[in-house]
Amino acid sequence: MEKMARVTTALGGNTITGRTMFCHLDAPANAISVCRDAAQVVVAGRNIFKIYSIDEDQFVEKLNLRVGRKPSLNFSCADVVWHQMDENLLATAATNGVVVTWNLGKPSRNKQDQLFTEHKRTVNKVCFHPTEVYMLLSGSQDGYMKCFDLRKKDSVSTFSGQSESVRDVQFSIRDYFTFAATFENGNVQLWDIRRPDRYERMFTAHNGPVFCCDWHLEDRGWLATGGRDKMVKVWDMNTNRAKEIYCVQTIASVARVKWRPECKYHIATCSMMVDHNIYVWDVRRPFIPSAMFEEHKDVTTGIVWRHLHDPYFLLSGSKDSTLYQHIFKDASQPIDRANPEGLCYSLFGDLAFAAKESLISSDSNRKPYIGDRRHPIFFKRKLDPTEQFEYISSSSALSVFETDLESGSMDWFVRTAKQYALAGRPLAELCDHNAKVAKELDRDQVAQTWTMLRIIYSSPGTVPSANLNHSLGKGSTSLPLMNSFNLKDIPSGIGNESRLERSKGESRSENILMDSSSTLINNDENEETEGSDVPADYLLGDVEGDEDELYMMDHENPHAEEQEYILPQEAFPLRHEIVDNPSALDHLQDKADSPHVSGNEAETVSLTPVESFSLISISHSLYENRLPPDFFNPIVRDMLLFYAEQGDVQMAVSVLIVLGDRIRKEIDEQTQEHWYTSYIDLLQRFQLWNISNEVIKLSTCRAINCLNQASTTLHINCSNCKRPMSNKGWICDRCRQCASMCAVCHHVVKGLFVWCQGCSHGGHLQHIMKWLETSSHCPAGCGHLCEYT
Repeated sequence: MEKMARVTTALGGNTITGRTMFCHLDAPANAISVCRDAAQVVVAGRNIFKIYSIDEDQFVEKLNLRVGRKPSLNFSCADVVWHQMDENLLATAATNGVVVTWNLGKPSRNKQDQLFTEHKRTVNKVCFHPTEVYMLLSGSQDGYMKCFDLRKKDSVSTFSGQSESVRDVQFSIRDYFTFAATFENGNVQLWDIRRPDRYERMFTAHNGPVFCCDWHLEDRGWLATGGRDKMVKVWDMNTNRAKEIYCVQTIASVARVKWRPECKYHIATCSMMVDHNIYVWDVRRPFIPSAMFEEHKDVTTGIVWRHLHDPYFLLSGSKDSTLYQHIFKDASQPIDRANPEGLCYSLFGDLAFAAKESLISSDSNRKPYIGDRRHPIFFKRKLDPTEQFEYISSSSALSVFETDLESGSMDWFVRTAKQYALAGRPLAELCDHNAKVAKELDRDQVAQTWTMLRIIYSSPGTVPSANLNHSLGKGSTSLPLMNSFNLKDIPSGIGNESRLERSKGESRSENILMDSSSTLINNDENEETEGSDVPADYLLGDVEGDEDELYMMDHENPHAEEQEYILPQEAFPLRHEIVDNPSALDHLQDKADSPHVSGNEAETVSLTPVESFSLISISHSLYENRLPPDFFNPIVRDMLLFYAEQGDVQMAVSVLIVLGDRIRKEIDEQTQEHWYTSYIDLLQRFQLWNISNEVIKLSTCRAINCLNQASTTLHINCSNCKRPMSNKGWICDRCRQCASMCAVCHHVVKGLFVWCQGCSHGGHLQHIMKWLETSSHCPAGCGHLCEYT
């Protein structure tokens, strides 16, 4: 082991000297406790129960309390405590429900003194009274707490928490009659040992089991609790209601908490699983520990400060079968490894940047331009000499870059969220409506995207060609999903579909017609048809070859009419003359560079040109019948990822909801959940509660759908005593009456319950509805006029 610092502390007549050291145990430890003079430590576990003396350089085994040829389960300890007034008195909590006391002054090898077998399940915690020698308290998995007088054979008081198992009990150091108990349902109860019939106070401290608690050594009213929700909370009990004054967020379930002596704001914690380190937190700085001990290789099961007035020595036991003495000066300080810079955006676009003053001072000489609101405003925080952060040696500087209010406006986001339609209409109408909303807000790219989605996923009958021409004919920036080709750009003349007719004298039967829905029809079903019997393939978007082109391939004779491509002399084709019978477009051949129109076919089509008529609208039904419905899903998925990367999570979520199952399988569940939570967070920041709730309800992600149920709390009053129901069962813990009784049939309501908010009486839904059909008075006879709506 590397050489560690040696620390000497003078405590009255005693002197504590030592360094960081450890010893190997025979088995994993469950709990440890130290004697009053800080010279010995007891280690207890399922297969170990020993006392070690703490020398200057090492631990020395003094006594093994597991004696006998066949040790019973009484030696299997879940907890151990050493009395702070009698150095010969120990108590253990056994896993078989027995509370055992041990007298080290006995001359025999077996130091066992008394056995209390009143608990029915494992005893989780034992605690001696700080000033009464013979008073011992226990908390068990059976939900009961018992107070023992060591001069008697049985318990003198039994306290029922009327709840799940008790995880920790602790006598108050300053208040003689008070003790605190923590439970697996998240509650903390305060009891008076003189009143075992009911608790003095109860409050919900954590979401989930509360594993530990510890009263402050100096401040009378402070109680620290730790739970499975990975939080350490400090409560002020001096007020009428328990008030949370500090909260520390850790990275794992909190198994033990111990206030550091002589340091008002410091508390040590260890975790129940995952994390093996011991942390010392300053509760005023809850995001990063003040000190960290990293010696253990497995979960730390017990921590205790060596002396009540010494803040420098910490003892710990672990499942890695080691016992450690930690010196505070040897602890690592995470603040040294933390990133000293911080960056944050405000809701209105202002940027705050914090860093060491030395890093920013070099740039502080820049003179601001007149009217430049983006120039940083400096705030310097100087050290407060009263604070106990000795390891921080430099002050910090905060720079705030303000943005122009107009450029940072999020009005478009709010208006879009309020006006978007996400459900309740056909897909085509939803896309049209949302495209119109985006267009009104000058978000042309978003509007074009909605139009493209309507074209891709709507059936041909629901998409009028006129609407397509109107929406696609206008020039606007859009994502490169598809390119539209205007018929007026093709050299051959193409006219209006209303004037479609065959030219006289033509004999070829294979032709291309245009119907009123702008659909190209290939008459390949006619047996007399010449040419290919295979339907022509229309490819749009990401295909092999040039992805910006629209092709029609003749499978039977693919190279019959290939011609050499000639570069046109004009950048734009000249507008052709309007004639009665212009040459028609017969084929769009598969060319590597560009589609061209062949006008020397036997049959022509007489059409009148229409401005801004798009081939997308013509080819719509073609790929509808030729391609699978999910053909464009990869392109739409890339589009959603593009919007999300650009920060427009609103668009990504809206398209997810509108398309639903069409696109949901293309995007993994974790990505969807991230998009939904980000969008819901933005909506709630702008106080758009109804829209946020609608998004949660319409969500395609399972983890989001349950948010409403998880975040909803229903506060219920007892119908008998009119006091709030604090229990999750049907029995009121104050009046001991069944609160959910049906006022009509007088049976317990175990299913759907309806009650009047005026008189608090109610019952089965069907019974109450039937009663109120004939009477408006409360069925309980209280005289209240009830109404069911």
